[in-house]
Amino acid sequence: MGPVSAKSYPGQEAINVNARPAERAKQEIDYGRRAKGYVYGALWETTGECWTQCYPRRCQVHFVDFLCYVDQQIPEDLEHIYAIMDNLEMHHCRDLLLFMIHHPRWEFVYQPTYAAYLNLIEPWWKVLRSLALKGRRFETWQQVVEAVEAATAYWNAHKHPFVWGRRRRHQPSRCSQKFTFKVKVLRI
Repeated sequence: MGPVSAKSYPGQEAINVNARPAERAKQEIDYGRRAKGYVYGALWETTGECWTQCYPRRCQVHFVDFLCYVDQQIPEDLEHIYAIMDNLEMHHCRDLLLFMIHHPRWEFVYQPTYAAYLNLIEPWWKVLRSLALKGRRFETWQQVVEAVEAATAYWNAHKHPFVWGRRRRHQPSRCSQKFTFKVKVLRI
C-alpha cells in the first residue's frame, strides 16, 4: 500500500446541504514534507487473517523479509501456500527465487497485467486505508506505523472470510432478468 506519507488524510465530514449559500467540504491545507514509507500486507482470504509490516523503502530485501514474517505466521501443517501477486518488478527478483528454494511450500501466482480487480487484496487495501488513515493527521512516520498496526489488530479481532464480489447488505439485489429469444425462419 505505498507510499504512505505522514500527512493529513481527508475524512468524511457532514455538511449542511440546505444552507444558503451552500457550504463546501473543507480540509485544512497540509504544508510541509514529512517522512514516508511503505506498508506491505498479506491477506488469507479464507480465514480473513491479515498481516502488515511497515518499511522505510520499497526494495527486494524488505519484500523478502516480509515474506519470511508471513511464513512464520502461517501454520506449519499447511503443505502449499499460493501467493497471488501483481507484476511489480520486485515480485520477479533473484532474492525471491532464493526464498522459494528455502521455502518449498510457497508458490507464486502472477495475475495478468492490468487486472488488479482479480486480486482480493486490492479491496482489502481500501478497507485498511479507511481503518488506519482516513480522517486523521500524522506528523511522523511512527504515528502512521502505529495506526496501521492498530487497524490490522482491529481487523484480525473482527476477521471474517473475505469474499470477492459479495453483495453488501445496503445495496438492493438485482432482479433477475429473463431473456426470451424468438427465432424466425425465412423460407426462400
